[in-house]
Amino acid sequence: MFRFALHALIILILTLLTQIGGIAYLVALAASHAWGLRRFLTKLAIFLLCYAGATFAASFAAPIFGRVPLSCVAGATDRLVVRSPIYCLLNRNYVTPELRDLAKALAAHMDREFPGTVTVALDANFPFMNGFPLLPHLSHADGKKLDFAYYYKDVDGAFLNGATRSPIGYFAFEQPAPGDELPCEGRNDWLTTRWNFDALQSLFPTYRIEEQRTSAAIGWLTSEGVAKFGLQKIFIEPHLKNALGITDSHIRFQGCRAARHDDHIHIQVD
Repeated sequence: MFRFALHALIILILTLLTQIGGIAYLVALAASHAWGLRRFLTKLAIFLLCYAGATFAASFAAPIFGRVPLSCVAGATDRLVVRSPIYCLLNRNYVTPELRDLAKALAAHMDREFPGTVTVALDANFPFMNGFPLLPHLSHADGKKLDFAYYYKDVDGAFLNGATRSPIGYFAFEQPAPGDELPCEGRNDWLTTRWNFDALQSLFPTYRIEEQRTSAAIGWLTSEGVAKFGLQKIFIEPHLKNALGITDSHIRFQGCRAARHDDHIHIQVD
């Protein structure tokens, strides 16, 4: 009974983390049982092979479900990059073709305006099934959502091309200044993903948002992105929106139960 519960827990965790990992684990279990394999490392190798095969197959099957992968393999001339290979290893790099085209067009625009600038993508969506949650996000479930990293500069004001404050692009927050708009101040929601991770903040480098490029990217998104690609919403924390002088109605606050958005930009299309 314990072994069954353990396998069920592993399948659940792998499914929540990768969408297809649970299926790969079941196939690996069946293969190991059929071949009489007992050694842990051998069974682990079988699982990794099954998972790699399933991940590779997903990139070809996903277009049937209206989604395409953003590549985690970037060349020297690529201006749209996914922050870390972990996003592709966990199958979190899938979007609709329209959203992929928007992301590429944004990166091309930024390269034209600021030659050589790299635009960094973060979490997207899983390859299959509308409504399947991409935890801890509340809305990345239909291929129409994508997160971008902010553009950063160092303490001396020099632009840091392709850099993010955290290794995965998340959880290194831009802290509001005294007097800034704080829509969630005083709330103590028990069911929320608005985590502050105060203990982590001192571990991240003291980069700051590069205002010129960030403003230019948001300006393009709220004009060309809306007109040509059907961009619907952008989520940014109110204190950053105010600091950047943004007034466009497509810029929204995501609510106090959702994750903070002063470490990344969330966009979604119709």
